[in-house]
Amino acid sequence: KVGWYNAVLQPAFHLPYPDDTLAFVVLSTPSMFDKALKPFVNKERLKIIRDPVDQCVSHHLSCVKEKFPDQKVDVIFDYEILPSRKPKFLAQTAAHVAGAAYYYQRKDVNRDPWGKKKIYGVCIHPKYGGWFAIRGLLLFPDILVPFLEQSAPVDCVNTEEKRIELLEQFNFHWQDGRYRDIIEVNERYSEEQKAYFATPPAERFRLLGLTQEAQ
Repeated sequence: KVGWYNAVLQPAFHLPYPDDTLAFVVLSTPSMFDKALKPFVNKERLKIIRDPVDQCVSHHLSCVKEKFPDQKVDVIFDYEILPSRKPKFLAQTAAHVAGAAYYYQRKDVNRDPWGKKKIYGVCIHPKYGGWFAIRGLLLFPDILVPFLEQSAPVDCVNTEEKRIELLEQFNFHWQDGRYRDIIEVNERYSEEQKAYFATPPAERFRLLGLTQEAQ
């Protein structure tokens, strides 16, 4: 429910819907690359003019909207920002309150070792660890669900030492991706997918075999 999200944030970040409004957080799993992105690129290669992943997600969520012709469906993508430069929604908070993935933050550590350093939080999924992404939010403004019960996310990094290790790796060594394997995972990115996301965005078109004209 939108109210669960708004309840844990400052008013500046609230979503402008009644508290009981139904919302879905959309995640991509490791298999998204092969099952969604590559087929999308092969089919739509001449129409890709911005980030291929963003366009792929947009395409698939548009298809979801079409499945509900009698419902109003609002979509907010993870990359969208307001004129103030704030994100339109805080993806990790949304994932946590929806029960999709646990958002580990500095406040989850009792013996804080970081002093005045800025420490960013990170979501971990119980099946995929850090090998997933939060892609968007689907909102159904005309569907109110007052009796929906909130499910807590799975606390899968549940020792003090592991949480410190996770936040250390994410904040100071994120490039090597070790934080993603803080727990045993069912599936992780393929080597091809790792290479893709490790490549600067402007060079990813070439990896997908897209021409400069398409870019």
